[in-house]
Amino acid sequence: MEMLDIEQKVYDKLDELGIEYSVIEHEPLFTADDLNSIKDKTEGIHCKNLFLRNAKGNKYYLYTCKDDAQVDVKGLKDKFASTRLSFASEDRLMKVLGLKTGSVNPFALANDQEKVVEFFIAKDVLNGEKLNFHPNINTKTVTIGEEDFKKYLDSIGVTMNIVTP
Repeated sequence: MEMLDIEQKVYDKLDELGIEYSVIEHEPLFTADDLNSIKDKTEGIHCKNLFLRNAKGNKYYLYTCKDDAQVDVKGLKDKFASTRLSFASEDRLMKVLGLKTGSVNPFALANDQEKVVEFFIAKDVLNGEKLNFHPNINTKTVTIGEEDFKKYLDSIGVTMNIVTP
């Protein structure tokens, strides 16, 4: 699937659901620190998204937290009821979510054909503010309301597991 197609898939789904959103274009952003360059152009919470796998490599997890959160990956294993966690490789990211490194986001859960990814989100992200995520590419950011984000996840059959950071 071409990158343009997986980006358009996000907009098509949001439009189909009647969800209001805005999009800004920017330089490629690869890390949470890079988000500082666009914070004055968007409102709401910017998120860091980690694509992780268990020790056997047969379970995957997407963890979304605030962009400035200090994440203890070792500590997440208990929250996820998993074995030891590590970052999934770029090959696995492409195979499971159809993404390149730097573009990980919850919209991509729609690309998880085999439903092998469990989605976890930090409780402090869900405070009624707007949320900002890449639309499967890291040169744009979509701003969406929290309730609309939940509606999106419901529409693609994804359960939001809320954890205390």
